Amino acid sequence: MDYATKLVYQSNYWYNDGLKKANIRDLSGAIVSLRRSLQYNRANIAARNLLGLVYYGRGDVAEALVEWILSKNFKSHENIANYYIQKTRENSAELEAVNQAVKKYNQALGYARQNGEDLAIIQLKKAVDIHPSFVKAYQLLALLYLHTEQYSKARQAVRAAHKLDKTDDMTLKLMHELNQIRKNRTVKIKEKDKKDQQTVTYSIGNETIIQPVSSGYKESAGMHTIANIAIGLVVGVAVMWFLVLPAVTRSRQDAVNQDIVAFSDQIAEQEAQISALQTELETYRSTSQETENAQATATATQDSYEIVMNISTHYYAGDMGNQAMAEELLKVNADSLGTVGRETYDEMTGNIYPQVCSTLYSAAQESVDVANYQTAITNLEQVIQMDAGYNDGAAMLLLAEAYQRNGDQDQANIYYQRIIEDYADTDAAQSAQEALDEQNGTSSDENAEDGAGQDSSSESSGEN
Repeated sequence: MDYATKLVYQSNYWYNDGLKKANIRDLSGAIVSLRRSLQYNRANIAARNLLGLVYYGRGDVAEALVEWILSKNFKSHENIANYYIQKTRENSAELEAVNQAVKKYNQALGYARQNGEDLAIIQLKKAVDIHPSFVKAYQLLALLYLHTEQYSKARQAVRAAHKLDKTDDMTLKLMHELNQIRKNRTVKIKEKDKKDQQTVTYSIGNETIIQPVSSGYKESAGMHTIANIAIGLVVGVAVMWFLVLPAVTRSRQDAVNQDIVAFSDQIAEQEAQISALQTELETYRSTSQETENAQATATATQDSYEIVMNISTHYYAGDMGNQAMAEELLKVNADSLGTVGRETYDEMTGNIYPQVCSTLYSAAQESVDVANYQTAITNLEQVIQMDAGYNDGAAMLLLAEAYQRNGDQDQANIYYQRIIEDYADTDAAQSAQEALDEQNGTSSDENAEDGAGQDSSSESSGEN
């Protein structure tokens, strides 16, 4: 396969990935994949047209028109971009509405910079009414609601933005902040309710007395409640016996007949629906696996972003140990993060991982010295996850030696071979080669000794 064919192949791969993500409203992920596709082949008409549609779905009509016009310049005839451009220009009312929405969004930005949150909110509400798919307007509206402590309205705006684009970095960050605020408010409410239930306050003269609630009062309240329930049951039975039961008896037969007719109609309707659903199921069964995989990728992206945002809060606050933060960061799929999330992830791992690797490596050396090989293996495995070539392969060499001394020679040989291949011309590679040569030399010496023993036996037999 030549170089040009490889570029076309890579471009088509990322186009297909972007198409899957667009089908499940993962528009941010689709934009990243389609831009990669165009990096490999800028003349990929299908990828450029789909990128325009994704921008249009986010409410960015201007960016969509730019992509379609570029697509038209690459291929002027038999290009569906011509249809998109024509339909967009023909619908002058929609273009005017989008233009008004963008103007109101820009006005809201100006008001927000001048601490005019109320005026900014008014402009943004008008913008989303005019242009319901304007993701940026929903995000700014949610941010202003969050700043003014209108949390329920902020949550509604975030949900609208999330419905349009499932993995946008700003939307996920706003969702994380709202979840944290809800957790903190729930804890405070529970603590206040618990305090109110445990004490009773009253005044005597000029003094205020606070004392625990009397257990006798609780028992008395429980008895009154039981008595009220019993009285209510007696009254309810009397009403049922004298008023409701006769009417129910008279209408029961009519209701049964009507139910039989209704059930017959429902059964016939459900049989028709089942038949239609079975046909539809057979149609979509072939593509269901790809959709599930794409959905799982979007979920993993959201989970990874949530971990990064949560750890970044502790990282900048300095209220969490480096080793605990490193264990959480190892769960993150870094390739699925967006630009902002990846920058935050790289910054934290660049500062945390070297310190944690140094601590774990030192602890592993001490464990090996006292023949606690299993603990050493556990620590060194984490070091390899964070930095496979830590200390020019010395960590991997120590891991191989720990496996060897623990009786797992096969696993040790795997790491020895990996050091030789990946970290050649290092002291660790030389030590790994010597360890493998020593094993091979020991095997050859044993075979030689066995051969010599056999020859001596033969000579003794001949002499006899």
